[in-house]
Amino acid sequence: MSNDKPQGVYASYFASIVGEENAVCLWENIELGQQKRIQQAIASGNPPSCIVYPRSQQQLAAVIATAHSNNWRVLPCGNSSKLNWGGLVKGIDVVVSTERINQLIEHAVGDLTITVEAGMKFSDLQALLAKSRQFLALDPTTPHLATIGGIVATGDTGSLRQRYGSVRDQLLGITFVRADGQVAKAGGRVVKNVAGYDLMKLFTGSYGTLGFISQLTFRVYPLAEASGTVVLTGTAEAVSQAADILRGSGLTPVQADLLSTKLVSSLGLGEGLGLIARFQSISESVKEQSNRVLEVGQKLGLNGAIYVDDDEASLWQRLQERIHYTATESVITCKIGVLPTAAVEILTQVELGLIHIASGLGLLQLEGKNQVLKVRDRTQAHRGFLTILEAPVAVKEQIDVWGYTENALPLMRGIKEQFDSKNILSPGRFVGGI
Repeated sequence: MSNDKPQGVYASYFASIVGEENAVCLWENIELGQQKRIQQAIASGNPPSCIVYPRSQQQLAAVIATAHSNNWRVLPCGNSSKLNWGGLVKGIDVVVSTERINQLIEHAVGDLTITVEAGMKFSDLQALLAKSRQFLALDPTTPHLATIGGIVATGDTGSLRQRYGSVRDQLLGITFVRADGQVAKAGGRVVKNVAGYDLMKLFTGSYGTLGFISQLTFRVYPLAEASGTVVLTGTAEAVSQAADILRGSGLTPVQADLLSTKLVSSLGLGEGLGLIARFQSISESVKEQSNRVLEVGQKLGLNGAIYVDDDEASLWQRLQERIHYTATESVITCKIGVLPTAAVEILTQVELGLIHIASGLGLLQLEGKNQVLKVRDRTQAHRGFLTILEAPVAVKEQIDVWGYTENALPLMRGIKEQFDSKNILSPGRFVGGI
């Protein structure tokens, strides 16, 4: 179903729905950077005909209904900051973006919940919450670009999962447009547990293959009074021991990660492997917990330092940028999951990497498919996984992006068939070519 029709045919259908000027952009008129991001997401072949920017949930539903009735394949996106994550999509006719569906629906300050449209940028949401001394406890990639819908679609949590859990743990309600253009809802706007089929969990990390997320409700948290970060650096054995002690202690870091030697040195934090732990609470608690981690490090012969205020904010920002920045286009960014006790062993075998000490999830930068396969074998030996997020199209065409070896594929395919029987949403992007 590749777009062998003239581009204007697609555009005229969608222009009659979205109406406004610049709401449908033909491929040759799309900004070059945006074109490149889209090309990194699709298998070799014809580019999509156009990109469509609906401004409301109603317009989005009409756009998807039109695509469904014509059997046109759709690549959903927000601001396309993570469009190149996951598998390569095939035969895409049109890209549909939610970035203009970006309004605040409700902020229940006293109930600690917020409902927003999927195209709102994460940084804008945090700025809005900060006015009420609250925040959404996620730490996504490129927070200034990422949309809320894209963060949920890719399950992009970050280091804050140490204290607050994953995206799934904070999502209370979801509204989405089905593949046939019908609007559906799950969950609500209250913090409660419900029995039944949990669509919030199903849609989180589904990479746009089940439906088009249009609106989301999250639990939010009060901003802490104080914050402080401890960094320990030194030998792999000592850092591993420090991580074991921290995991088994009563200390409550909001973020706690193990860092590879190159990541440590590139951030100017010292030499050897690193352990970084952040505490946020009342001032006395932050100081006490930070000092206890420092003492653990001293007993193990590790170098230690405490960062506060602007130095701390700068450190976490630089860490975020460094782990996602790729110096060359050949670098392959991977998501990893291993037993936490195996994290140090994995980090000693890669140049640039970060793994959360409690969950064993993290990010690695690797060079070439051979290293990817080698590290994947090692992680699977530890009952873990390695998934490619970003890589050159040629690499994604040569090796399995997801590396999935379990037995749930028939179930996943059954769910895809239920939600998108025509296979028009992000075809090929998910596990097993779903």
